Amino acid sequence: MFDRTRRRFIREWDSSMALRTAVIAAAATIIGSLFLAFFLTQQITSGLFQSRFNQVQAEANHALQQTRQVFENAATADEDSTTSLVADTLRQLTTDDTAFARDFLLVPLEEDNSMYVGSMSSGGATEQLITDELADQVASGNGIYYQSIALPDAGSTQPGLAFGTQVVLPPGNYYALYFIYDLADVQATIDYLMNVLLVAGVVLVFMNIGIALWVTRSVGKPIQQAAQTAEWLSSGDLSVRMDVQRTDEIGSLSESFNKMADNIQDQITQLADLSQIQQRFVSDVSHELRTPLTTVAMASEVLYESRNELDPVLRRSTELMHHQVERFQALLEDLLEISRFDAGAAQVSVEKTDLLHLAADVVLTAQPLADKTNTQLSIVAKGDNFTADVDSRRIERILRNLVNNAIEHGESNPVDVILEGDDTSVSIVVRDHGMGMTEAQLEHVFDRFWRADPARTRTTGGSGLGLAIAVEDTRLHNGTIDVWARPDQGSSFRVTLPRISGTVVSGEPPLSLPPEYDRAKRMSARDVDVSDSQPQGSTVFNRVTEQHLYHPRKELP
Repeated sequence: MFDRTRRRFIREWDSSMALRTAVIAAAATIIGSLFLAFFLTQQITSGLFQSRFNQVQAEANHALQQTRQVFENAATADEDSTTSLVADTLRQLTTDDTAFARDFLLVPLEEDNSMYVGSMSSGGATEQLITDELADQVASGNGIYYQSIALPDAGSTQPGLAFGTQVVLPPGNYYALYFIYDLADVQATIDYLMNVLLVAGVVLVFMNIGIALWVTRSVGKPIQQAAQTAEWLSSGDLSVRMDVQRTDEIGSLSESFNKMADNIQDQITQLADLSQIQQRFVSDVSHELRTPLTTVAMASEVLYESRNELDPVLRRSTELMHHQVERFQALLEDLLEISRFDAGAAQVSVEKTDLLHLAADVVLTAQPLADKTNTQLSIVAKGDNFTADVDSRRIERILRNLVNNAIEHGESNPVDVILEGDDTSVSIVVRDHGMGMTEAQLEHVFDRFWRADPARTRTTGGSGLGLAIAVEDTRLHNGTIDVWARPDQGSSFRVTLPRISGTVVSGEPPLSLPPEYDRAKRMSARDVDVSDSQPQGSTVFNRVTEQHLYHPRKELP
């Protein structure tokens, strides 16, 4: 319960400027009030007690000296007259209207049978009120001594002062005479002032909290409005602006924010217009080139099929032209596909597909390229169920592009295609151990027309659009594609697809980056069993055959 409350408070503290301001203002006010109250209390207490002490001390000294003289000059010679003198003298001192309220205590210093007068007191004063230290001073000296004492008061105590001196009474006996002053009125004054300070401190705390909240609201509301406006701008609503109603710094901030929003809107509008022009240009050029390129391709095909009848020079020229036309057709197809993505016209044709067999056929198709670079292509299947509802043509295109790129940049090191699935998704990772990429290159790896090394010799005729198309194809499946790479350690591209069409990939993918797998379980694409596990009615291989991308498995030697 406590941990939940603490976590909630921490969340509120991090997210609420008003809460932080109120708490800080309250804490600062309380700390300041405590210091101020402590200082004032010390000053007031010291001043009141010192003032009262000076008055009481002067009066006590005068009264004790006067009483001492009266007792020393007494001419009484019997017990009755002495007792009457002492009682009258002390009673007169305690009932004097000009003096502070006080009680007396007369105590013999030594018990003697010749004493005329015993112990006497007024107002309930007892010897227990007198400290041993004061009693010793009075018994051993002839001066006037004082000490602070605690007076009982209905279960509690009140501050008091005791002044004492030695006096001599007939027939020559020594007594300790004490005047006891009650300082309860001074304490009451101090208590009243403390209550006033406490009430003032509480009022000050709430007043400062209110001021802090008001200031926070007056300053924070425009900031919240700016944050909300920024969110609307980031979501694409470029028409929103802040409401400028003030002429102070906040008003200047609002005006500056609105000017910034105007500039952003203008720039985004310009960029959008340029992007639209660019997309229209690419689309128009692609469509315009398609027809003449088809004618050129047909002529090139005729020449290519008759190349053996030509002389060596023309034969080589015919072969070069044929291959370049094929590259041009592939680039044109990529541009047309990008145009469809930009226009939002791309659609998926979903079918239940065994992604393991799809990956195996992609690897078989890429084997001739791998043979040219002496690259070992392998498949690692972690599990036995890799079926998912996908557009097999698009997923095959993603994997073909990733595998070809891995061969291209793998520097003749092994390239592995690893598959693993869980209850909701299937991950496919293409792992190479080649040149890898830097952090700066990773930031652009999915950009259009970008190549890791533009000066690198091209063996696959890449256009720089393959990964951009792979991102769009993955997005159409509500899947994810991401990459891990380190210089000289290779790269790992991971495609994660939901098993059921219409669902979204969530949580951690089945495979990590870079993937962890047993290299001893590598197998050739030819070793993947087709007949036992291919879903009934699957059209992956029929589609592949119709596209003439590669031969069906059964026709392989």
